[in-house]
Amino acid sequence: MIAENLHRIEQEIQESCALVSRNPEDITMVAVTKSVDSNAANELVELGVTDLAENRVDKLLEKKQSLSQNQQIKWHLIGNLQRRKVKLIINEIDYFHALDSLRLAQEIQKRAEHQINCFIEVNVSGEESKHGIQPKELPSFIEELEGLDKINVIGLMTMAPYEASQQEVRDIFSTLKRLQESMKKLNLQYAPCTELSMGMSQDFKTAIEEGATFVRIGTALFRKG
Repeated sequence: MIAENLHRIEQEIQESCALVSRNPEDITMVAVTKSVDSNAANELVELGVTDLAENRVDKLLEKKQSLSQNQQIKWHLIGNLQRRKVKLIINEIDYFHALDSLRLAQEIQKRAEHQINCFIEVNVSGEESKHGIQPKELPSFIEELEGLDKINVIGLMTMAPYEASQQEVRDIFSTLKRLQESMKKLNLQYAPCTELSMGMSQDFKTAIEEGATFVRIGTALFRKG
């Protein structure tokens, strides 16, 4: 089942790239394993998936321990991170997808033993329930990160509302793409902003068409039938 789902998703990624003349090799599929156990996650790794994600600190630490024999895995924390938990997790991950405040950045700087690849979470949709930097605050926020040498801002991240129409989703993703391009043009060494983390099981094809380089897929990988 997982193998069949993975094959279908890989085909859909290729098709979405073909629509907009992109190279599928430029897309990193991050498998979100929060809903499955370590055995299912390990099955994915054996099928060649090397990027795994969790949205909770404790669950990521559990999975990493269970899969410790697989040194090739890159671990992504995609959920919001409380400052008090930074010390527990920051040196166990390769990517953090939800940097959303200066105080969190400062705590990461304090605790990290190596440079962390971070995505700044941007609240493009304006939902009050969503975390993230407001688009108009993004330039000043990135400016505030200068001098924090443990943080490498590789790009931006956003999530579209689950109930949004396809056009609304497309508008949100295209807005983040424009923001990413404007930040990239600043040529900041500590914030190259070359990547876009956007798109999940229900909207990753649209995200790829609008420029995503990292897509986070869980449900579509593990659904039955």
